[in-house]
Amino acid sequence: MSAPERLGLSLGLGALFGGLALVHPLGLLGGVLGVYLRLPFLVGFALVLLRGLLLPLPEPPPGPLEVEGVVRQGLLRAPEGVFHVKPPLEDGVYRLRGRVRPPDPPRLPGGLDERAWLLGRGVRAVLEVERVLERTPVPDGREAFRARLREGLSPRVARVMEALTLGDKRGLGDYAAFQEAGLAHVLALSGLHVGILAAFLVLLLFPLGPPRYLLALLGLLLYLFLAGPTPSLVRATLMAGLSLLGLFLGLGRAGLLSALGVAFFLQVLLAPWSLHSLGLQLSYLAVLGIALLLPALPRAPGILGLVQGAFWTTLAAQALTLPLLLHHFHLLPLLFPLANLLALPLVALLVPLGFLKLLLGGLLALPVEGVARLLLALTHLLAQGPRLVWGEVSPAGFALYYLGLLPLLLALRRQLAWDRALLLASLPAALSLLSAWPKPVEAYRLGQDAFLFRQGQREVLFLGQREDPEEVARALRALGVGGLEVLLAEEGRERPLRRALPVGVVVRPGREEAALRVGGMELEVTREGWTLSFAGYTARGAPQGGPVEVAGRGGSWTLPLGIKGAASLRLLLGYDW
Repeated sequence: MSAPERLGLSLGLGALFGGLALVHPLGLLGGVLGVYLRLPFLVGFALVLLRGLLLPLPEPPPGPLEVEGVVRQGLLRAPEGVFHVKPPLEDGVYRLRGRVRPPDPPRLPGGLDERAWLLGRGVRAVLEVERVLERTPVPDGREAFRARLREGLSPRVARVMEALTLGDKRGLGDYAAFQEAGLAHVLALSGLHVGILAAFLVLLLFPLGPPRYLLALLGLLLYLFLAGPTPSLVRATLMAGLSLLGLFLGLGRAGLLSALGVAFFLQVLLAPWSLHSLGLQLSYLAVLGIALLLPALPRAPGILGLVQGAFWTTLAAQALTLPLLLHHFHLLPLLFPLANLLALPLVALLVPLGFLKLLLGGLLALPVEGVARLLLALTHLLAQGPRLVWGEVSPAGFALYYLGLLPLLLALRRQLAWDRALLLASLPAALSLLSAWPKPVEAYRLGQDAFLFRQGQREVLFLGQREDPEEVARALRALGVGGLEVLLAEEGRERPLRRALPVGVVVRPGREEAALRVGGMELEVTREGWTLSFAGYTARGAPQGGPVEVAGRGGSWTLPLGIKGAASLRLLLGYDW
């Protein structure tokens, strides 16, 4: 590792520990590491820590409030602080009356963690608007560019181009298909888009000589203004800007690791709370994986080498982000390497075409329409491929994954023998398999009125009338449920669950009767209610939902309604509930 790379990495690592110290006391261990990693680490650590302590993110007190400020993209900026506005309001200058509350934790597994999401945007309070007292529209200088982007395109392609060019995924009905195909990252503005755009601008301005690097940087800054400063886009622009400045000054292109470390330091110094942003975490981990793994992977010469390089890049970017993706999205499309190989050439055309269309309008409508339709067709075809469903990953699961990956990385970089690396990697893998060993019987209460019983890989779900089926479907994915053997639900309420995962037998309580055996569980449904017997226990419930009574092995319990304040109540039979 060269001296500039060590400098950049030490600075970025110090910023990471400085940011963590603002969240948890264990981050202060960075001060001990600074003794070994020396000055750059200590500079990054101290500056970020002091920035967070001296200029903390304000937290408005809860309660009624009348406030005046500017609303942009759902955020109200006022002298009293920054608020997330509910219900959403159009951009403008407002005088509002409402009630301030702290952000909500996730109500169910897999639900939105409003607190972490807003904290990543620099917001610590929600304003529930009760009355709009005054509103003045504010002209948006970016709207003219957006209108030119949409000009001449069909509504469906226009929404895709807004997502692909500006990161605006509102109203994109095809977003689920991009997720299921493993292509959702092409709609999240990041290094892929900035790299394509920077290369395009440098080639386009080649006759101008060295000044083309500065002009390309100005083009990237314009793009950042038009799309908005999301964490991943800021990271990519900082890294590309460092490289373009180095080329303009004759110093050569900045190394990937050194640029990554410096960009991370600058971004966290400006906004320490951005560490909570999932986009920032995925963006930096993906680039770090590429920087560490790609140079160590073999590549053939010629065109085959280009294809091989694209394939290795996809795998390297996924290597460090995989547990984070599974934890938050609970889905891994198994055809994602093939999807990226086929889709990225189309994206490489659409990104510069979209940027030019922001300036030229309808002149480029025909080629953009054709290439975007081809991308959509390919996405929907690949979305039919096999997928791995995975539940939320525990902190121990994250630790075991990266401990298992570390010796393999060292072996790839020829710093550890492969036999030792495989032995060391197998130990965390074995511990992970042991921890995931299925319990004899598990029961989960999900929100208001849904109950899941699981024995091995066989699951029975009772869905009452008080719980939203869409939220329950997300919760099942977060729990790693790949399918339901039996579902008890009212007519029509099973459809969101069928769309989300395979469902076997559907029984409508109160209307149908059934006697089923699911693995070691026996289910009897009558018009008066249902009874589930398993492992010496018996659970009973009413057909329209309500409390569930469980008895067996000398004890009895009631699963009441209306438990609040916890994401879910997990019940392991044999323990007090």
